[in-house]
Amino acid sequence: MNLSGCTRRKRFWLSAASIALVSPAAAGAQDMATDEEARERGQRGDIVVTGTSLEREEASEPLPVQVLAGDELAHRRQGGLGETLAGLPGVHLDSFGGGASRPVIRGQTVPRIEILTDGANLFDASSVSPDHAIAADPLLLDAIEIQRGPATVRYGGNALNGAVNLIDSKVPKAVPQGGYTGATEVRYGTGDEEKTVVGRVTAGIGSFAVHAEGSRHVAEDYDVPDAYGSDRLKDSYAKGSSYSFGASWVTEKGYIGAAYTRQDSEYGLPGHSHANAPCHTHGLDLHCGSHGTPPPLVSAPDDHTAYIDLRSERFDIRADYDRLLPGLEHTRLRLSYTDYMHEEMDGAFLFARYGNEVYDGRLELTHAPLLGFTGTFGVQYTDGTFSGLNVNDVYRGYDSIYDMKTENVGLFLTERRAFGPVDVELGVRQDWRTMHAVKKHWTSYYILPPGFELTPEIEEMYSGFYDDYFASNYPPSEPNPFSVSASATWNIDAGYSLGLTLARSQRAPNVRELYARGNNLATNSYEVGLARTATISDELPAPVTDLVETNKSVDLTFRKTDGRTRFELGAFYQDVDDYIFARLIEEERETGRPHLLLVYTAADARFFGIDGQISHQLAPGSLVTLFGDYVDAELKSEDDNLPRIPPGRLGARYEWTSGPVSADVEYYHTFKQDRVASYETPTGGYDMLNATLAYRFDVGGGKSVELYARGTNLTNELAYVHTSFVKDQSPLRGRSVAIGMRHSF
Repeated sequence: MNLSGCTRRKRFWLSAASIALVSPAAAGAQDMATDEEARERGQRGDIVVTGTSLEREEASEPLPVQVLAGDELAHRRQGGLGETLAGLPGVHLDSFGGGASRPVIRGQTVPRIEILTDGANLFDASSVSPDHAIAADPLLLDAIEIQRGPATVRYGGNALNGAVNLIDSKVPKAVPQGGYTGATEVRYGTGDEEKTVVGRVTAGIGSFAVHAEGSRHVAEDYDVPDAYGSDRLKDSYAKGSSYSFGASWVTEKGYIGAAYTRQDSEYGLPGHSHANAPCHTHGLDLHCGSHGTPPPLVSAPDDHTAYIDLRSERFDIRADYDRLLPGLEHTRLRLSYTDYMHEEMDGAFLFARYGNEVYDGRLELTHAPLLGFTGTFGVQYTDGTFSGLNVNDVYRGYDSIYDMKTENVGLFLTERRAFGPVDVELGVRQDWRTMHAVKKHWTSYYILPPGFELTPEIEEMYSGFYDDYFASNYPPSEPNPFSVSASATWNIDAGYSLGLTLARSQRAPNVRELYARGNNLATNSYEVGLARTATISDELPAPVTDLVETNKSVDLTFRKTDGRTRFELGAFYQDVDDYIFARLIEEERETGRPHLLLVYTAADARFFGIDGQISHQLAPGSLVTLFGDYVDAELKSEDDNLPRIPPGRLGARYEWTSGPVSADVEYYHTFKQDRVASYETPTGGYDMLNATLAYRFDVGGGKSVELYARGTNLTNELAYVHTSFVKDQSPLRGRSVAIGMRHSF
């Protein structure tokens, strides 16, 4: 994309043929095939487009890939991944204060989008509840790729609405020229008194490269417009740190390396109340009063802070090699071990503790052209242990009485070939998943009184009760989701192309959708999973464990990639059998705070939407862009709407560059959402105005310093996002200006 003077500020919306493995800008770890000019740019700290990262094959993709990188990423970064990406065409956010935000792509968030780190799955607890942050630090990313739609079949059914690939430098891919390269950044935000510092360096000698990076940020409760009733949003603070150390052995054919990453975070939960902690069910009746002595949380004051204390440790082994064996064009290996844990604190009380320990391995083999086809065969194995579901256990005086064990084997294959001007791609993936509860000893559930004599007869009796309890409450789940896609791209003259994808994707329900039975205070609800309906009432649908959500979709993309005017326009239609959602059974207001009884249910649904952008280069260094998106969702056989579907949006952006100075201004309008689920209320529309001004100093020797200021919500609009579970308690940030300095060397 030739934008002349705009080349330092880039938002790419390109076919995957032109998207490349984005080199670590600050670390200078360039791809093996990078030319000399790209190396020089990399040492200056610019993002370099060098070769595909989600795909290494050469044919074009029928679906778009967005890449947020370079200055654009540095200026837009905020505490959460959702806030960082919000505003891109087709991307909204699921907001939960300043510490947790998830991207919403084409109307859906996790678990219907997959979060990746350099092509490997990122494991945390974000798919279980919206107050659980995605365990990734945007401050340490070189680029974020968003591939939407069913072309992401190689990542399984959880990527049916898109894959977000987080590109980082923690495993160096090359030895930096000159022996070392790095970057530092400091910034201050006015709206939340944000104070951030980031640093990283890559050094090498001979065939070896080492990398170290770290970040620290502290932000207070953020400002909101006075119309909210307060000038700050209580408990919206966030603070945390992240660091990583990695090393690689680099050869002419590729690299193999490893890295250790540690992330710690603490953030508040706006609108949280423990008043409904004792809520429980009597059949289909939700009762929010306690029987007998209330637990400590009920009698505690309700004005203290509820917050999450998060820790994530991860070990990665990564390797990419070209022509490792005869017949293999490329070999990619991704191995990881993740140890994730967070505690949900309600003042001084521990209400919940979640953990996720996962071993994951992924091998991809790209074969040489065979009968005109080039393709990739892959296998993935995942072994995970999740703990902490049904959070009532902790405040009753003991920890989780079981762990959920998941094993998954996946095989996938993609093949592509060009037939004249038409590129064809076929993809298929088969998964075999087992999920079951791993019981702890029965005394973790039945608490014995002091001095109680445990005889063999009592041991046998209570052990039998315990076995029966698990057999009825946690039956094993063994679904085998299967996904397949076929796509074609017609490359028309003058840079025009037309892409069509047909896909059938299947997704297995996650642990909460299957086995929930308890209070989720973050969403003000008591939730019941698909496999536990019989424990509530015979009036509910019969329990199911092997249900799969089946999405049949059509994606159409029309693009123009040459000339002064370029565009990318997409339309999609999804027909979903057994769409899993939380159905409202009852709303209880016994405590004065509404609490919902929600039962996970499968019903047929339909999605339709359009998104895209059109850019026109007015002059060298002057670019104007129009963008927008719209999603329409419907429950086909239910007299209700799906919850938290984002409204339509239209916007415009102007970017200007002259020498060392660059600037942009962005405005968009988010429309009112009045097609709401039975337990939702309509959400009003809002306007958003953002702007950036930056100046770069060249200090010689491949070094540079940039000063920038980015203002968000400059009109100080009171804005609520319909996609949020706590929209009324957690409006978006008010007016704020982030001032920063970046140094690349």
